[in-house]
Amino acid sequence: MTNTSTAARLISLDAFRGFTIAGMMLVNNPGDWSSAYPQLFHAHWNGWTFTDWIFPFFLFIGGISMTLSLGRRAEAGANKPQLLLQLTRRAAIIFLIGFALNYIPNFNLATVRIPGVLQRIALCTVLAAPIVVYCNWKQQCYWILGLLALYTGLMLYVPVPDGNGLWGAGVLEPGRDFGSFVDRLFLTGHMWVNSKTWDPEGVTSTISAVCSQLFGVLAGRWLATTASKEVKTVWMLLAGLACLWIGAIIDSTFMPINKSLWTTSYCIFITGWALIMFSVFYWLLDANGSEWFRNKAQRLLKPFVIYGMNALFVFALSGLIAKMLSYIKFPQPDGHTLSLKAVLYAPIQSLPLAPWNASLLFALLFNAFMFLIAWFMWRKKWFVKV
Repeated sequence: MTNTSTAARLISLDAFRGFTIAGMMLVNNPGDWSSAYPQLFHAHWNGWTFTDWIFPFFLFIGGISMTLSLGRRAEAGANKPQLLLQLTRRAAIIFLIGFALNYIPNFNLATVRIPGVLQRIALCTVLAAPIVVYCNWKQQCYWILGLLALYTGLMLYVPVPDGNGLWGAGVLEPGRDFGSFVDRLFLTGHMWVNSKTWDPEGVTSTISAVCSQLFGVLAGRWLATTASKEVKTVWMLLAGLACLWIGAIIDSTFMPINKSLWTTSYCIFITGWALIMFSVFYWLLDANGSEWFRNKAQRLLKPFVIYGMNALFVFALSGLIAKMLSYIKFPQPDGHTLSLKAVLYAPIQSLPLAPWNASLLFALLFNAFMFLIAWFMWRKKWFVKV
């Protein structure tokens, strides 16, 4: 845990990261999974919702951060192999934190899920790092095109065996696509419990997920140029609209938008939303020419900034607390048990609210509790780094 200053930080990036963390906790912690607004669930298969913004936004933000830190240090003449080693160590810690969250509370290595959100962030960071350190922006564009072409080719043109023959190529259905075949090959018994035959953070889709991070890297390089902040904002907005258009075309022609598969259309389309959303934060907090307006926006969005400055810690702690709320149980007179979450949720359920509003209120209160922790740490200038 370290003390630091916000003076040299990009306020909009912290705020955008905090917005993403708040969104993640909102969708991950309903009072009742059977009573929640549709936008607070992932799309069942093809398509997208607000919830499908969250994970790619984390990777996009990670790409910007890599450019503003790792890329600048490399260009300034820092030892590149040493930079990569430091980043690999950091990624290993993030991976182990994610693995530990999966391991708790069952503590069973025979069935523990290996992939996960933090694990994918760690892998994408390690895979993107050499491209950030050794490649210029044009080469980084070529890497994005090449990786997306590779992923698209594997998913659409490689036949998948089913044990009695081949399903054929390009079958983008749950458990029947090329990515799920690879997951079963390497991760059997250690996959997402809701499917057991494929994993939404599996091996193959990590290829396209890396591109979500590399798009953030390009955005970071653009932010590091000498162009005016107004020009940067406009071009990020235009690039975001272009990505929405390209993603929608791919979706309607040969590969649907699908978060579980992290399809090429999904990667590009949600990058469009990331660019648009970040450009709004950037204009409000960093680029607006009116100091009065900028100060007002910074005060209004301060909670997101506070969240964003301890994002990894809040992410991990919220996941642990959510697990404990379901794991801790209290015996009842009739012989049944109630989880701690059920006990805390019961008073909210008794309010004169529709079930989905009661469920949303629980998620909002969970968010408020986590914000109090983040605010306390911010006041004490405690910022957890790995």
